[in-house]
Amino acid sequence: MQHSSMNAAALQGSWGKRLLATCVCSLATCGVVSAADAPQRPPAVVDSYIPVAPSDDSLYQALGGHEGLVKIAADFHHRLEADPQLGPYFRDIDAKQYQERLVIQFCEVSGGPCKQAKYDMRKIHSGMDINKATFNATVEVLQQTLDAQGIAYRTQNRLLAQLAPMHRDIINVP
Repeated sequence: MQHSSMNAAALQGSWGKRLLATCVCSLATCGVVSAADAPQRPPAVVDSYIPVAPSDDSLYQALGGHEGLVKIAADFHHRLEADPQLGPYFRDIDAKQYQERLVIQFCEVSGGPCKQAKYDMRKIHSGMDINKATFNATVEVLQQTLDAQGIAYRTQNRLLAQLAPMHRDIINVP
């Protein structure tokens, strides 16, 4: 008797799978279930701002070229870590990688020879709860850094004008 009930269970399992597949196919054919009902991947996180480099490298040169940008990135990172409001955002990151990416970003937006491999500011900052006040505080620290590096006020404004549109990809909470 056990032998026949095991075959019945195996047959029932097989029939159950066939019945389920038939029902799903039938529902899809009738329009009750559609591909839209299937689990979807989340939409790709795409930056709204893709930098447009200046037509010449005068801003890049005014920032000190590659060497100047390396100094700016290192000082900026140091100041961000030391800032009571902003420090928590920067303590657990790879400092070397952060500074390297910052140099490439500043280089590209200033008309230097660099080109970012990808634009993922929105993805990087998602989940960090960055509001307008935090963004503005970061800009202030960048201005302090540029002042400390002896960058002229006009040059600072040119760089900030290139970076400002990124706020749409960085600010993610009201």
